[in-house]
Amino acid sequence: MAVASSEIVDLLVVGGGVNGAGIARDAAGRGLSVLLCEQDDLASHTSSASTKLIHGGLRYLEHYEFGLVRKALQERELLLRLAPHIIAPLRFVMPHVSSLRPAWMIRAGLFLYDNLSKRELLPGSRSIDFRKHPAGAPLKKTLSKGFVYSDASVQDARLVVLNAMDAKERGATIFTKTRLIEARQGTQYWDATLLSTVSGETSKVKARCVVNAAGPWVASLLNSALNTPAQHHIRLVKGSHIVTKRLFDHDHAYIFQNPDKRIVFAIPYETDFTLIGTTDVEYSGNPGKVEISDEETAYLCESVSRYFETAVTPQQVVWSYAGVRPLLEEEVANPSAVTRDYRLELRNEQGLAPVLSVFGGKITTYRRLAEEAMEHLQPLFGYMKSHWTAHEALPGGDIANADFADFQRIFQQRHTWLPASLAARYARTYGTRAARLLDGIHDMAGLGELFGADLHEAEVRYLMRYEWALTADDILWRRSKLGLRFDAAGAARLQAWLEAQQVSAPAAMLA
Repeated sequence: MAVASSEIVDLLVVGGGVNGAGIARDAAGRGLSVLLCEQDDLASHTSSASTKLIHGGLRYLEHYEFGLVRKALQERELLLRLAPHIIAPLRFVMPHVSSLRPAWMIRAGLFLYDNLSKRELLPGSRSIDFRKHPAGAPLKKTLSKGFVYSDASVQDARLVVLNAMDAKERGATIFTKTRLIEARQGTQYWDATLLSTVSGETSKVKARCVVNAAGPWVASLLNSALNTPAQHHIRLVKGSHIVTKRLFDHDHAYIFQNPDKRIVFAIPYETDFTLIGTTDVEYSGNPGKVEISDEETAYLCESVSRYFETAVTPQQVVWSYAGVRPLLEEEVANPSAVTRDYRLELRNEQGLAPVLSVFGGKITTYRRLAEEAMEHLQPLFGYMKSHWTAHEALPGGDIANADFADFQRIFQQRHTWLPASLAARYARTYGTRAARLLDGIHDMAGLGELFGADLHEAEVRYLMRYEWALTADDILWRRSKLGLRFDAAGAARLQAWLEAQQVSAPAAMLA
């Protein structure tokens, strides 16, 4: 591994999810030396298992979490400007069922949602008549009216990768497939031992502070490698999703109310599919080996079938995924009611190197969380620069006026040799960084070998070089969702090609 045993860094960030990557980016941009280690791939657990939304959390209003909703709505507006290629406005339709929530309550909630934070990029809410609105077509005819409001969709795993990319470009070192196995707390430094899970090689690093952003493993990391008891505790809640072939022809998403007071989304996904989720189930197993259950699949199918004219069955599921949310422990029985807010715990005992641990959180507020983490650490690093992430686009997001539609139009005009669907995917996936992917390429032959769907060698090499992609799963399920269009043979061929390129070497070689 490319870490000298004598190297000293300001921050050792443990965890390559959205919070860890966000903190690494913020810290690097303030002039701190940063090393991030992730035991698997970036975003390989909770951060790639979300409902793919940047949203305020309309349902949190029922739990009186006005501060959390306001904070999330503020971040929604910011992130739409900072990453307009991977974050897109999305309109949500909520059919009205009077037996579940009265219309006045929904109107009041939507009024709050529209006005809790300044809103410039998204239209407000309104009532709709399903007899006249396209969203009414797939719904049961007993549903005559509803409401529509705005939030945004996000390529969640790419959000993590882009934060890691920017951190690296600002001087951070990013190690994937690298686990923290021991950290001894000294008076000035943590003496940490890192293990490459690919090569088995170990290396040493000294860190002035450890940031524990291990998500579902935050408590176990404190108790084991860091040997530091936690003041806060987390509650593991499993959220599962299913994907079917496209269930409706318009571009709106649905938010469905259920008799158990939970809500389930049905969202247009990857052009030809519909994403349905999520569940909230208590979880006590290994966070790295979480799967959807048959009961959860049935629950999600039944939930949307209450609203769609044509029932959705488990046989229609083409893909499913599950993740574990590390939520703050609270004395509430219903997992859906557990707060999605976060706590930062700084242990800075006199005479000992500090550790900052992250408990809870949601993908929408990751940037604010990172900013607050830096505020906690400011007294420790007097040379730290001030806030900056609210105004600096993520890689590929430096699009004029955050106008993605105009950017895509110009991109397609400049690359008329690309099929329209491929040009659209490159623009949406890579934004302005698509120019780097296509540098020196002027025709389809220049893209190289076609592995399947529209994945070409040029894109794979870009992902290897700039985005820490090591395996077929990294590419097909996190850097993209092309796995939905690949068969097993195609994925195996891609994996064999990657191994032939020796990309299974320690992640440090790509850092």
